[in-house]
Amino acid sequence: MNAFTSTPTQPILNTIESTEDEKLITAGTSDEAGKAPTEEWQPKILAFCCNWCTYAGADLAGLNRMEYPADVRLLRVPCSGRVNPQYVLKAYQDGCDGVLVCGCHPGDCHYSTGNYFAKRRMLIYKRLLEYLGLEPDRFIIRWISGSEAGKFRDTVIEVADRIRELGPLSNDLPNLLAEEIPHPIAAKFEWLATPMSGREDL
Repeated sequence: MNAFTSTPTQPILNTIESTEDEKLITAGTSDEAGKAPTEEWQPKILAFCCNWCTYAGADLAGLNRMEYPADVRLLRVPCSGRVNPQYVLKAYQDGCDGVLVCGCHPGDCHYSTGNYFAKRRMLIYKRLLEYLGLEPDRFIIRWISGSEAGKFRDTVIEVADRIRELGPLSNDLPNLLAEEIPHPIAAKFEWLATPMSGREDL
C-alpha cells in the first residue's frame, strides 16, 4: 500500500488553520491591548511671516538644518502691517488652532512703520478673541529678523507647545451667530475713538 495515500491529511489541515487563527487572534489582542490611539491630535498653526525679515529667518533655519515642529504653516506676506484682522478670524474659521504673526523689529521695518501698525492691532486681536470666547494665547506676535534663525526655531517650538496645552480650537469655541461676531473695522474705530489714556485697557 502506498504510504502517501494512507497519510491522514485532514487533521494536518485543521492544525494549520487553527494555528493561523490563533496567530491572528493573538496579534489582534496584543495590538488592541497595548497600542496607543492610531491618530494623535496635532495642532494646526498658521504663521504670517514678513517677506523681508522673518521669512528670511525661516529660510536660514532650514539651510542650517534646525529642527522644529512641523505644525506651523508659513504664509509669506509683504509686511506684518498687511495682516488684516479678518485674515486671523478666517484662519480660525477654517480650522487653525493658533495664529502667529511675525515681522521686523520695531524701527527696522522695510516700509518704515508697518510693524508699528501690526503692534497696535495685536491689542484688537486679543480683544476679539476674548469676545469670541477663545484663549488670547491662541494669537502670538513676534519680531524676528532675517539673521535670527535660532529665534525663529525657538518661537515655533514655544507656540506649538502652547497650542498643545490649550488643545483643539473646538474646546473653547462658542456657538456664536454670524451677527454676534464683531467686525474688525468697528473694533478699530472704537480703539481710535478712545482717549490715549484709556487705550491700554482695550
